[in-house]
Amino acid sequence: MAKDKPTSTSSNGRLSVLKTYKMYVGGAFPRTESGRSYSPAPAGKPIANMCLGSRKDVRNAIVAARAAQPSWAGRTAYNRCQILYRIGEMLEGRSAQFVAEMELMGLSSAAAKKEVEASIDRLVYYAGWCDKYQQVFSSVNPVASSHFNFSVLEPGGVVFLVANEESPLLGIVSLLAPIIASGNTCVMLASESRPLSAITLGEVLQTSDVPGGVANFITGKLDEVAEHFAKHLDVNHVAFDRDDKETLVSIQKNSVGNLKRVRAYSCDWSDVDSQGPWLIHDFCEVKTTWHPIEKISESGSGY
Repeated sequence: MAKDKPTSTSSNGRLSVLKTYKMYVGGAFPRTESGRSYSPAPAGKPIANMCLGSRKDVRNAIVAARAAQPSWAGRTAYNRCQILYRIGEMLEGRSAQFVAEMELMGLSSAAAKKEVEASIDRLVYYAGWCDKYQQVFSSVNPVASSHFNFSVLEPGGVVFLVANEESPLLGIVSLLAPIIASGNTCVMLASESRPLSAITLGEVLQTSDVPGGVANFITGKLDEVAEHFAKHLDVNHVAFDRDDKETLVSIQKNSVGNLKRVRAYSCDWSDVDSQGPWLIHDFCEVKTTWHPIEKISESGSGY
């Protein structure tokens, strides 16, 4: 870590030591390989030391996400439902800590409490959709030949999520939950100015039956890592949730190498209309299967 870590003075005159938050990758909490850190100060006063993620940190997180994706997608929808609900339960139990951290990041007590409660409700909401979205979006298609034709959704793979700066917890949960609900795995770049709740959410995930590598959180600056995850061939989707059109265009251009889908969001996540199964659909691919139908007649049967 940097040698000149900021400190602050408490009311009794002693120098308080700011906590150094590590990242959450592969179910563990590693330090950044770069050895760098930064100190967000949303209210003009440093609140913690955060890892300044590097290109290698991004690559390590993507490797962990790819390794975890097949087994996570192979779990039953019912089991993913149970695990998302468990995350909500654990978040409920640590709600006081999240409220305190968001107050530290500049939110009022009322706003922080509202954000935590809405985040818990959203996890429960998407837990309910895990075993239902296929019924909404899948279909049996009419064809002009002797075949059955089915279309079903499959998880897209590894999704890179760029979290917004305004909603430090609800913004993360509102996209992370639909991303992993269908069997995708996720690497998230936390808010640069308000990153505390992201790493604390990682602690919740670690104790919520979520397999290591399904969700990976790194901290740092978007302009340092954007090119690297956009060009990475093992990322299938990008979810961009920041008001930065110039960077968004750059990510879109760098994503053409493996035709990864880049989706931009600009939602008021506190609005209940911002949730829905279409967010699960955004990170899935449609798989269509043809199956021949046997023709049975008096002269015999065949295909």
